[in-house]
Amino acid sequence: MATLTAFWSSGSPSTAGTRTRLVGRNRLWVIQVLVLMLFLTLLGRLWYLQVDSGADYQAKAADQSIREVVVQPARGLIVDDMGRPLVANRTSWVVTVDRTLLNRLDETQQDKLLRRIGKAVKQRPKVIRQRLVLCGQPGSVSGTCWNGSPYQPVPIAKDIRQRTALAIMEQNEDYPSVIVERQNVRAYPSPFGINAAHVLGYLSPITKDELDRAEAKGDESVHGASVVGRAGLEKEYDAYLRGFPGYKNVAVDSMGRVLGDSGEVKGKVGDTLVTSLDARVQSVVEQQLQQMIQVARGTMDPVTGRRYAADSGAAVVMEAKTGRVVAMASQPTYDPDVWTDGISSKQLERLYSTDAGTPLLSRATQGQFAPGSTWKPFMTIGALQNGYSQSTSLPCSSSFQVGNRPFKNFESGSYGNIGFQKALEVSCNTFFYRVGFNFWQKYGSDVADVNAKDPLVEIAKTFGFGKRTGIDVPGETTGRIADRRWKRAYYDSMKDYYCRIGKKPGYDFLHRFAREFCVEGYAYRAGDAVNFAIGQGDTAVTPIQLARGYAAISNGGTLFEPRVAKAIVGPDGKVVREIPPEVQAKVKISKSDLDFVRTGLSWVASEPHGTMNWRLQGFPLDKVHLHCKTGSAEVTGKQTTSWVACFDKEYVTVMMISQAGTGSGASGPGIRKIWEALYGIEGDKVRKRDAAIPGTKPPATLPVFARDGSILPPATRHHRAHPRAHRRATHAEGES
Repeated sequence: MATLTAFWSSGSPSTAGTRTRLVGRNRLWVIQVLVLMLFLTLLGRLWYLQVDSGADYQAKAADQSIREVVVQPARGLIVDDMGRPLVANRTSWVVTVDRTLLNRLDETQQDKLLRRIGKAVKQRPKVIRQRLVLCGQPGSVSGTCWNGSPYQPVPIAKDIRQRTALAIMEQNEDYPSVIVERQNVRAYPSPFGINAAHVLGYLSPITKDELDRAEAKGDESVHGASVVGRAGLEKEYDAYLRGFPGYKNVAVDSMGRVLGDSGEVKGKVGDTLVTSLDARVQSVVEQQLQQMIQVARGTMDPVTGRRYAADSGAAVVMEAKTGRVVAMASQPTYDPDVWTDGISSKQLERLYSTDAGTPLLSRATQGQFAPGSTWKPFMTIGALQNGYSQSTSLPCSSSFQVGNRPFKNFESGSYGNIGFQKALEVSCNTFFYRVGFNFWQKYGSDVADVNAKDPLVEIAKTFGFGKRTGIDVPGETTGRIADRRWKRAYYDSMKDYYCRIGKKPGYDFLHRFAREFCVEGYAYRAGDAVNFAIGQGDTAVTPIQLARGYAAISNGGTLFEPRVAKAIVGPDGKVVREIPPEVQAKVKISKSDLDFVRTGLSWVASEPHGTMNWRLQGFPLDKVHLHCKTGSAEVTGKQTTSWVACFDKEYVTVMMISQAGTGSGASGPGIRKIWEALYGIEGDKVRKRDAAIPGTKPPATLPVFARDGSILPPATRHHRAHPRAHRRATHAEGES
C-alpha cells in the first residue's frame, strides 16, 4: 500500500497524464448519464401528455375551438278561420358577430374587420359597433343596442343578398368572429291585402330581466337570442308559438375564424294558432274604415267651418252567438314588418308620436270614446227594469231645460210625445234627458251622496262597461263609467291642480272651469245625469266593449269574453288546445223587453225616420234583418265622433271614426259595405255563394293540416275540402 501510494505521489509526467485521462472519462460518463436521464424524462413526459392524458387535453383543446350557438326554432304560424296564414316565416341570410371572439382582436384589427363587414353589408362601421354594444352599457343606443345574451352571436344584418352571404363564407379567413347563416324571420303574407297589425302584434328580443325570470322558473324555451311577443296574439300565445330552441356547435380557429359546423341538436317548431279572424272580412273592414276616414277628411264640418279631422277610427265584426272576433281594425296603423329587422329609434318614435296619431295604439281595444246615442238601447233596458214600461210616452221636444241650461236635441228635431221604440228610431235626446233627470230627482238629488242609487249606471255596469271585456289581445283598457264615485275620485285627485289655475286671472273657458271645479267639482248634478243618459259627458267606451254589448242584445243577454284564438295546433297536426267561447256574465232581462228593444233598433234601419235608413236604401232588409243604432258624440274642443252599430242573429258590426261627423253620415256607408260582404249582397239580391265566409256563417270546425304540409279549409256545405282533410295529418316541419 505504501509503495502504491508512493507511486501515485511521485511526480512522474507519465503517471500524471494517465490520471488526467481517467478523470476526464469519468466526467464524460457522468454527463452522458445526465443527458440520457434528461431524454428519458422528456420522453416520459411526452408519453404522459400524448398517451396517458392525451384524451383529456384533446377534449380541452376541442372545447376551446367549438362555440355553441343557439338555433332559434321556426315560430308557429297564425292562421285565419279558413287556414290562410296571417303570420308565417321566411328564411333570411343573416350576418352575426361573436362578441367574445371579436374581443380577442386588438383595436386596430377590430376596426379593420368592422369596415370590411360594413362594406359587404352596406352599413356604416359605427352603426355595426352600436349594434354590438350591450343595452345598458356606456355608449348603448336604445333601439340599436343588443339586449340579448352577451355570449350569443349578435345579428348585425338581415336579408342580405345570397351573393354577399356566399362571398363572406368563402372568405372566412378575412372575417374572423363572423358567422353567416340562414335564419327564420317573421313574414306577413297579407292575404287579400290585410294589415291587422294591432291584432297580430309583433316581436322583439328578450330582455335580461325576462331571461332571468325564465331561468329562475327553469324555462328552457327561451335564451339570450330569443325573440318574444310584445303585443297582440304574438304576446298572448307566445309560449305556444315560440317552440323550443336547438343548438349548433360551430368550429373556430384561434383567431375566431369559422371552420365549419360540428353537429346540431334540432329544436321543436312552434305550434300554430288558429284564429276566428276571416281574412276576406278583415280586408273589407280595413278598406272601408280607411275609405270612410278619407271621405270624412274631405267633408266640411258645418259647425266649425273646416274639414273634419277624422284623426282615428276602429271597426269590429263579432259573432253574436259566441263573442268570437271575425275582424278588427284600427286607424292609424303601421306595417308589422317594421319590427322584423330590428326597429330604429326614428321608427319607434313615430309609432308613439301624437303628431302621427299614435299608430301603435289600437283604437278597437285601447281607444276610449264617448258612445253618444249608441248608448241609448242600454239606457232603455235600464229604464224598463226600473219603473218605466213599454207603453211609456214622453215628449221629444227640441230642448230640455236643466237649471239655467237648455239641453238640445241633435239638430233641434222635435217629434211630440213618443215611446221608447220611436225614441230609438229617431234618436231623440230630449226623451232620454227626461229619463235620466227623473232618476236623478228620485234617487240622487243629494249631489254629494256617492252611494245614491242610479239605475242607468247600474245597467251600464251590468252590460260590462267600465271594465275590461277579457279579450285575448293584451293591453285592453277599461273604458270609464262617469258615475258619482268616479266624479268624487277625480275631484280628489285634481282639486289642487285646478284650484291653483283658478286663482290666476283669466276669463277663458279653462279659468272659469277651474274656479267652478275647485268649489264643487265633486257634485253629481242633474246635468251629469242627463248627459249620462245619452252617452255624453265623461263616460267613455271602447269599440270592442260596444260590440260585445250589442252582441248580448242580439243573443239574449249573454256577455262573452271576446276571443280571437280558436285553437292551438301542434307541428304534427294534432290539436293541442281548443279555446272555446267563455261566458263572463249574463244580463237578467226579460225576453219581452229584449224583443221590444230589438224592434226599436230594427226601425232605425227600416223606417223612413230611422237615422240609418237613408244609408240602407235598396238593401234587402227582408232577407238580412238588421238592427242598428247610430251615434254622434259631441266632445268639448273637438269635432263630433261618428258611431254606427248593427247586428242580426249571426254578427255584430261596429264602426267608430273620431272627429268625423254624424254616425250614419260618416260611418254608415262603410257599415253597409261590410254587411254586403258578409252575405254576398249585390243590389237587393243575397248571393250566399259570393259571401266572404262560405255559407254566410262562421265555420264550426278547424282548418286541417294535410300530410304534405298544406293547410286545408274546414269543410262546409258550400266549400268541400280535399278528402285528405278528413284524416289526421302531419304538419311539415319546414312549413312553419
